[in-house]
Amino acid sequence: MRALVIDDSRAMRMILAKMLRELGFEVSEAGHGQEGLERLRSQSNVDLVTVDWNMPVMNGLEFVTAVRADHANDSTQLMMVTTETELHQISKALESGANEYVMKPFTRDVIEDKLRLLKLTA
Repeated sequence: MRALVIDDSRAMRMILAKMLRELGFEVSEAGHGQEGLERLRSQSNVDLVTVDWNMPVMNGLEFVTAVRADHANDSTQLMMVTTETELHQISKALESGANEYVMKPFTRDVIEDKLRLLKLTA
C-alpha cells in the first residue's frame, strides 16, 4: 500500500512516515498541501494521505477540498492529523471529504485503529 504524509513539520512527517512504514506502507512526504497535491497527481494508487490542517501555501482543508473535487481520487482515504480539536473544525474536515480525523498528540495505537476503520490494515 502507498501513503503520502503531508505536514509542514519535518519531525511530524518523520514520526508518521516511520509508523506507516512499520505497518507496511510505502511512504512519500510533502511539506504543504500544494506540494502534496502535486505528489498525489504524479503518483498512482495512493491509498492513504495523512494531512495536517495548519500549513503554509495550501492548508489541509484546502487540500482535502481539492482532492475531493477530482473524482480520480475517490478511492484515496484522507486522514486529517492535526492539533485542531474543536468540534466545528472536525465537522468541517469530515464534511469536506476527510475520511478520518486524528488529534495531535497521538499514539501508534490511534493510527492503527483509524487504519482498521479505513480497512487499510491486515
